[in-house]
Amino acid sequence: MSAMQELNGLPRIPSAWRWSTIRNACLKVQDGTHFSPQNQLAQGAYRYITAKNVRPFGLDLSNVSYLAEDEHRAIYKRCDPKKGDVLLVKDGVNTGDAAVNTLDEEFSLLSSVCLLRPRPELLFSQFLRYYLLSPVGYRMLTGQMTGTAIKRIILGRIKESPVPIAPLDEQRTIVAEIEKQFSRLDEAVANLKRVKANLKRYKASVLKAAVEGKLTEDWRKQHPDVEPASKLLERILAERRAKWDGRGKYKEPDTLDASGLPLLPNSWEWVSLDQLLLNITDGDHQPPPQTNSGVPFLVIGNVRSGKLKFEGSRFVSRQYADGVDGFRKPTRGDILYTLVGSFGIALRVDSDQEFCIQRHIGVFRPHKLSPTAYLVHALNSLFIFLQATKVATGTAQKTVPLVGLRRFAIPLAPQAEQQQIVTEVERRLSIIEELETSVEANLTRADRLRQSILSQAFSGRLLGRDTKHIPDILPTFSIAAEGQARYGKDSRAPLCQYE
Repeated sequence: MSAMQELNGLPRIPSAWRWSTIRNACLKVQDGTHFSPQNQLAQGAYRYITAKNVRPFGLDLSNVSYLAEDEHRAIYKRCDPKKGDVLLVKDGVNTGDAAVNTLDEEFSLLSSVCLLRPRPELLFSQFLRYYLLSPVGYRMLTGQMTGTAIKRIILGRIKESPVPIAPLDEQRTIVAEIEKQFSRLDEAVANLKRVKANLKRYKASVLKAAVEGKLTEDWRKQHPDVEPASKLLERILAERRAKWDGRGKYKEPDTLDASGLPLLPNSWEWVSLDQLLLNITDGDHQPPPQTNSGVPFLVIGNVRSGKLKFEGSRFVSRQYADGVDGFRKPTRGDILYTLVGSFGIALRVDSDQEFCIQRHIGVFRPHKLSPTAYLVHALNSLFIFLQATKVATGTAQKTVPLVGLRRFAIPLAPQAEQQQIVTEVERRLSIIEELETSVEANLTRADRLRQSILSQAFSGRLLGRDTKHIPDILPTFSIAAEGQARYGKDSRAPLCQYE
């Protein structure tokens, strides 16, 4: 490493390499038009490429716009992308993304994208692209990013940004090695994503089996004399009537017309959601004045995962919280159910933390006999979600109305069987959650490995390094094998039983 490199704080590179600048290593460095054309077309002869179309994996033309020839010519005269140019995002949420232009045609660029045309005798396009995507290249390029809400790199900084120049043959060899290792990582990541999708499907199959009675089919054969759900419903309705403390005169809950509904096990009963709960409502409809501290105010984003998340929550004043109707303010044991946009997510409040909610979340108040734990799993099943989808109104954002919600058809199991269902479901869901956590950890690890490969490449340490182990440290999971490991080969509850 030269004294100049040390003074400039540039990273160490092999002795045969040299540091240059993008200005000196490229024939052209130019961003696109600073005046976005007004007449963007859905179809046309000339593509109009912006930051959204430039991704680390290449050009994404799925949502590209087009320009008329006169507007294209005015832009192309100044900024003329050629096949093999490196396109760098210099403005926007994905600042720093870079791709090589593979299009053998003219197109226009917006100013959020800069073209870099390497000198062919100095710099291989893919080598430059991978350098810009590497940790050191990104740091050099964006070390003094300007802007607040939208980050941007000024054109002058791009031109003066350092770039390593290796012998051309070595550049091509490095690119080939990067792509070989990335191909292995891509295969491992694809496997992990398939596992993630399978886990989601398996979770749905478990809940489907639970509400259809299939999950406890063997249990029912061993317990033929349990009290039927019809008797439990009678007690629930009597308790609901006796403990009524809502507003006005007691109103009988909405009943259910079970004609046309699927057959249930003999001891089960079709009921309306309204029959099982003391009250069904949603959050306060008045826009709350937000404060910097006070009582947490949760929105759908705080419950979308199926668990209460107080991190990053908004706040409302004590005065506002004290004025919220008691049924609209959740307490421990209540069920929350998302009603707008990401609707159909149910969870049980398991915290004593005081909080308020937005009107896009429903609040179900159970009473002593309400089958709360069982009901949460039923509400998260596909059978209930399809009912929510059917009654949802609106176009841009679908909303599940309370009147439709109260009439949801719920398959009610006998009380003793409910306990068995909850035990079986939660055992399986806990395994799914563990596997999902492991998959997410390995996906994160894959991202780190990708950056590590690029770091090795541009410090001269990649070539000759044995990396055959990389895909092996990103394992995939067999749901069936995991079930056998937990429950034994002859288990009555293998994980894939209902897939």
